[in-house]
Amino acid sequence: MGKLLIIDLTKRKVDVERLNAEVLRKYIGGSGLGARLLYDGTDERTDPLGPENLLIFMTGPLTGTKVPTSGRHAVVTRSPLTGIWGESDVGGTWGIALKRAGYDGVVIRGAADRPVYVIITEEEVRVADASHLWGMDTYQLDEVLRREVGPEGVISSIGPAGEKLVRFASIMSDGRAGRAAGRTGVGAVMGSKKLKALVTLGKKEIVVADPVRLERLNKAIVPGIVKGTRERGLYGTAAWVVTAEHLGDLPLKNWVGSTWEEGAEKLSGQTMAKTILKRRYYCGSCVIGCGREVEVQDGPYAGVLGAGPEYETIGMLGGLTLVDNLEAIALGHQMCNQYGLDVISTGAVIAFAMECFEHGLITTADTGGIELRWGSASAMLEIIRQIGERQELGALLGEGVRRAADEIGGLAREFAIHCKGLEFPAHDPRAMKSLAVSYATSNRGACHLQSLAYPVELKLAIPELGYPEPLDRFTDEGKGVLTARMQDLMSLIDSLKVCKFIVTGGGGVQPSHLVDWLNAVTGWDMDLTEFLKTGERLSNLKRQYSVRLGISRKDDVLPPRILTTPRLEGGARESLPHLGLMLREYYAYRGWDEQGRPTPQKLAELGL
Repeated sequence: MGKLLIIDLTKRKVDVERLNAEVLRKYIGGSGLGARLLYDGTDERTDPLGPENLLIFMTGPLTGTKVPTSGRHAVVTRSPLTGIWGESDVGGTWGIALKRAGYDGVVIRGAADRPVYVIITEEEVRVADASHLWGMDTYQLDEVLRREVGPEGVISSIGPAGEKLVRFASIMSDGRAGRAAGRTGVGAVMGSKKLKALVTLGKKEIVVADPVRLERLNKAIVPGIVKGTRERGLYGTAAWVVTAEHLGDLPLKNWVGSTWEEGAEKLSGQTMAKTILKRRYYCGSCVIGCGREVEVQDGPYAGVLGAGPEYETIGMLGGLTLVDNLEAIALGHQMCNQYGLDVISTGAVIAFAMECFEHGLITTADTGGIELRWGSASAMLEIIRQIGERQELGALLGEGVRRAADEIGGLAREFAIHCKGLEFPAHDPRAMKSLAVSYATSNRGACHLQSLAYPVELKLAIPELGYPEPLDRFTDEGKGVLTARMQDLMSLIDSLKVCKFIVTGGGGVQPSHLVDWLNAVTGWDMDLTEFLKTGERLSNLKRQYSVRLGISRKDDVLPPRILTTPRLEGGARESLPHLGLMLREYYAYRGWDEQGRPTPQKLAELGL
């Protein structure tokens, strides 16, 4: 669309900036262009929760077009949880509505002196009073605001957790569909700016350069996506739960458990489909439909209605805490959505607290009388409430496991499973070793999605990256190079704004298909070499952002539990990753120095 909104909440001022074509080709859009804007607009003195921090919402060139799964946008900021590069990716329909209003992105700076929300339409951009909305959960707010602005409005908002500056608060979109920009605490930044919601309405046509070519590409590619992701559509991301447990990938009992076959069966997507599933949910432009809409009508967890638990929810609220009640986890998932909490970090801090309770580092005096025992659904749900309300133990846990462990001290640090302050997601580096170097080097902290290399250790082939067949998941050699190449590809996907499942989830899409779509939409003549070099530029830019904040090799580490304590049974029995070997290989391939920093020569080569 060629335009960027700049909204200064302190001054209540709205500006529109034209986007330069050369800059767009260099950084694409999404988190790539967001990284350039954040690097230029903040520095090492920027307080993540101060008015000087930027909160950037970015679509990509493919968002809202007929490219499948392109209903996505990115949120970029300096993270209040980790203090470094912060990025979160979300589907749904909000990004499409923003583009149809005529804008590619929104940069929020400053902070309001009282609660506000922003309305973005084709005709106007207005900052409105949100005092009557402050304190509402995200489901309530969606209903109220849609009555005020009209049913066609698409809303992106924070809940009480973001208002109370929980450091892993999320930004939620699409009401009960529960689309979450979950990771790195972007919701806390929004809360610090007293910004309750952004409402987008638009009907502008999203014009592409070559619609005939785009239609031809889709006819050739989409049938393979639909066929290859069929199971994901039928059973959601939770289709992976039983397989993950079998492989030793599902995290158990705060990363000390080994097997949990019966629990995994109870929580699987297949079980969900037979019990509480109402229908599938499709994000904008999606042909997969992995979203779940669930309902619980009876029993102690009655009242659940809306977005159902994903694989990560089941891994973190289920496996990590040993809670095996699917309806309870569905309620926990809904509570996280309503409060606006990253469900990954929420499950991690609860499991951390359970282990601290087991060792006497936390007592019922800290929990408000709650016995924080493994497998207790009632305890899990109560702690979610405490975190969302910033009450009792939740006041401490809302700081994340790193800060909570430092506050408790002693042995608690052994139980805090994170990298750079970001809690691990629900995939075990002892099961697929690329995850070790992926977590250690991910620009936002422990993250499987910033490389998504592990599917290449299972069944994925990407010949255009040099992987005509999958790699052995238990070998260390070659995983540093694999991770770097996949990080560059994922940086591109996060900038184009399509769903990664079309590449890594069985969709069969290769990098050249992405280039073809990009050229059809933009009219560019980019080839695969330039495309992949652009991905390398974006990965290095994000790393350099955090290097400026003090990140180096000393931070590319994993908790001792992951590197020295093997799972004793199951599919990853006795496997431990050799992180040092993989890091050395990774740095050499990247052209970084021994401290893990991009060299001046590498930055110059990439035009940075």
